[in-house]
Amino acid sequence: MADSSTPETESDESTLTEESIDPVALSYQHPILLFDGVCNLCNNSIQFVIERDSDATFRFAPLQSPLAQELLDECEYTGDRFDSVVLVENGTCYSKSDAVIRAGRYLGGLYRLLTLGRVFPRWLRNRVYDFVANRRYGWFGKRESCMMPTPDIEERFLAGGPAKSE
Repeated sequence: MADSSTPETESDESTLTEESIDPVALSYQHPILLFDGVCNLCNNSIQFVIERDSDATFRFAPLQSPLAQELLDECEYTGDRFDSVVLVENGTCYSKSDAVIRAGRYLGGLYRLLTLGRVFPRWLRNRVYDFVANRRYGWFGKRESCMMPTPDIEERFLAGGPAKSE
C-alpha cells in the first residue's frame, strides 16, 4: 500500500541535467524542437506549440545551446546551424518546412492539416520558409538572450542559452 503522504514523483526525465541527457536517445521518446533562442518569432512559435501540446510531447532547446549543437552533430545535420527550426525525431533531423509539417502531426486537430503542405515541392515550401526566416529579426525583433522558461514548463526545456564564456 502506497503512503498517501508521499507525493508521486514524475519521471526522472524532468530532473535530468544538461550533462546527463543523451539527446539522441531522448528523441526516440519525445520529438525535440531546436529553435533560435534569440528570435522573437521563434520564441512565439515555441510558445504556440507549448500551448497546444496538451500531452507535453515536445522537448525544446535553443540552437545556441551546446546540447543542440551536440544533437545536430549526432544527426549529421548539414544545414546552417541558426537559420531554421529543427525537429529531431528518432535520431533524425528535419528542418525548415519539413520540421513544421512534422510538428503539426503531433499537435493533432486542425494542425494535422499542415501535412497537406507535402503536396508542394520541398524547394517551394523552403523558399517561402527562407523568405520569412531571412526577415524575421527585422519584422519581429531579436532578444538579447535566450528565453528562460517558466517553472511550469521548465522540465520540457533541455538546455539553457548559449554557453557562458569562462
